[in-house]
Amino acid sequence: MSNTEMIIPERGRDIGDFIVGRLLPFRKKKMIGPFIFIDHMGPVRLSPGKYMDIGQHPHIGLSTLTYLFEGELEHRDGLGTRQRINPGSVNWMTAGKGISHTERTPADLRGAEFILHGYQIWVALPAAREGMEPEFFHADASELPKWEDGPCSFTLVAGKAYGHSSPVPVYSNLFFLDLYTREPVTLDLAKGLYGEMGLILVEGNLSACGREIEKGSILYRKPGHPCNVSLASGSRLLVFGGEAFEEERFINWNFVATDPERIREAREAWNRRDFPMMQGEESFIPAP
Repeated sequence: MSNTEMIIPERGRDIGDFIVGRLLPFRKKKMIGPFIFIDHMGPVRLSPGKYMDIGQHPHIGLSTLTYLFEGELEHRDGLGTRQRINPGSVNWMTAGKGISHTERTPADLRGAEFILHGYQIWVALPAAREGMEPEFFHADASELPKWEDGPCSFTLVAGKAYGHSSPVPVYSNLFFLDLYTREPVTLDLAKGLYGEMGLILVEGNLSACGREIEKGSILYRKPGHPCNVSLASGSRLLVFGGEAFEEERFINWNFVATDPERIREAREAWNRRDFPMMQGEESFIPAP
């Protein structure tokens, strides 16, 4: 790799009943554009006694993006939202000054066996938006822009790219695309994009700069440089990034902020339960 690129490997992390693949933050690269946290879930077979059950926990200073390839989850939050997500659709929760939520396997799927596979992503908010009121937005797969370009199929999950715009209400200049190839192809993905770029190989084969990129890893590309990649037939790639913020972001547990004092205050408020909580939800994950 040249000094314009970096490979970020997927590292296993235990989040309770699950082992996920942590991609961001990375010791040499904390963020890519406004993207500050990426976990790869699965593919994992769920069955009786082994389901997704993440109890009530908080966030500040970020938006969460949930995107699935297989399986289903149910999101609930302190705004009263109850939203099921299935493959290809988007759950986008903006925490702003503070929100609590849960993510669980839907009740009607407990007792069944199925595969769960997808990504949990955090996008840091601009400094001026860190104290905004919390929001939630859901987009069905049919609402997302989709187009064909030669042997490639594109879905724009969030942001703007290649002359298209997603309905997901983002608050910074970013892009998040799902790309699938039907035939072998070589592309310069940087054309039509902006800022920093990360590529995650979900399936298939990806080569760049004379090297094969392992499945699950991120290939990071600095802004202002071409991004020529070769993809085998049947490859799936997530392409994400955007314009980086000028201010440093601090991340601690589930909190993101430009000022570490805001994180300290949020941790203390959460552990005192002096925080916007979900009505009727008894679960509580304390800040470590």
